[in-house]
Amino acid sequence: MSRVRKAIFPVAGLGTRFLPATKAVPKELMPVVDRPVLQYAVEEARAAGIEEFIFVSSMGKTAMEDHFDRNLPLEETLEKKNKLELLQAVRDAAIPDGQLTMVRQHAPKGLGHAVWCARHAIGDEPFAVLLPDEVLHAEKPCLGQMVEAQEELGGSVIAVIEVEREDTKKYGVLDPVDALTDETDVIAAKGMIEKPAPDAAPSRLACIGRYVLPGEIMSELGKTGKGAGGEVQLTDAIASLIGRHPLHGVRFKGARYDCGSVLGFLEANMAFGLAREDVAPALMKAMRAHLFGAKG
Repeated sequence: MSRVRKAIFPVAGLGTRFLPATKAVPKELMPVVDRPVLQYAVEEARAAGIEEFIFVSSMGKTAMEDHFDRNLPLEETLEKKNKLELLQAVRDAAIPDGQLTMVRQHAPKGLGHAVWCARHAIGDEPFAVLLPDEVLHAEKPCLGQMVEAQEELGGSVIAVIEVEREDTKKYGVLDPVDALTDETDVIAAKGMIEKPAPDAAPSRLACIGRYVLPGEIMSELGKTGKGAGGEVQLTDAIASLIGRHPLHGVRFKGARYDCGSVLGFLEANMAFGLAREDVAPALMKAMRAHLFGAKG
């Protein structure tokens, strides 16, 4: 079985929740502390052994490609000014020559369609999909756990968390084979349902935007019709592979921030700021001042 070397990042969305900030700046480049949201996903992929990065983008988003390129004049300036930590951070952000592919999605037809747009870059290899809006933090990165599970079990692997039953209508939901316990970290499944009503949901295990999939899913996506919301749903294509490929969910245990929402984005900045030794003391002081007044 081929090793997972490639990852798709669907980044074609308009970011309307963040207007007017995203009128000229892609939402994926909005910073959590001092790194763009997209960079967190790229770094998670790198830690899992990903070597090829495929951005499924749209018009007006070339700044993402520039962010992951080398900026030699900037590097030269930082070196001359002896700002070596910043220089290293800028260099670390770059994706090496030949490892970044940009693919266009001309119209917003759903996540499944966005993944299908990258079919020629994937071929028949297994691959990962990371939704950059989901910023995840754990002692062991989420995608790394999933790649390990896929290497052992094959087939499709998705990251899941347990949500309140009334929230199942917001997610793709796993249909487990067996009854679950809190200790069940890798969950065999017999299906997935996209955004089921709470009373129809087979479980409370919701997909959170990390997938490891067999290359064969591309042909399934090519013939998958519109699903929930009138869009091509990736979960429908995953479900169609069951019987030929096993499906497992990996329970994510860590902090998750939905940076596709304003509240989640603000929460991520607060959490990552408080985790930074160089930022946390001043941030705590500012938070106390806002919450309790200058004398709090």
